[in-house]
Amino acid sequence: MALYGSRKVARVAIEMALTESREEEKTLKQRFAMEGIKTAAVDYGGDFIASVNKMIERAVVAAKREGVIKEVHADEGAIAGAAHEAITQIMTKSIGFNVGGKIGIARQGDHISVAVFFGVGLLHMDDVAIGLGHRAVQS
Repeated sequence: MALYGSRKVARVAIEMALTESREEEKTLKQRFAMEGIKTAAVDYGGDFIASVNKMIERAVVAAKREGVIKEVHADEGAIAGAAHEAITQIMTKSIGFNVGGKIGIARQGDHISVAVFFGVGLLHMDDVAIGLGHRAVQS
């Protein structure tokens, strides 16, 4: 198992956020596991402003459920912080609109990345946005 740096782990989180189905998620998850990278993904949709807390919570819950992190304060805080950073990056485009898409999470060693890939808009007039956050924690 080769250890990768933050760029590889960030790329994996983005790939997980870009998956279009649960089957594709599962396939990528298995492939990345063979490389020693733990992953998770979770769908999300709703009014942006009312949803920020829920998006962060879902990222933390998905990461714990899939074994990406342990149920310890530092790991949970790293996911929450990286998710908040990713969400902040799409904020100016999203305020006042609905968002829908996926949150992708990846970890190897002490590198954790969270990517959000959302359609932003109203009715059928969607724009797209992607945000990425990274944290380092002791493994």
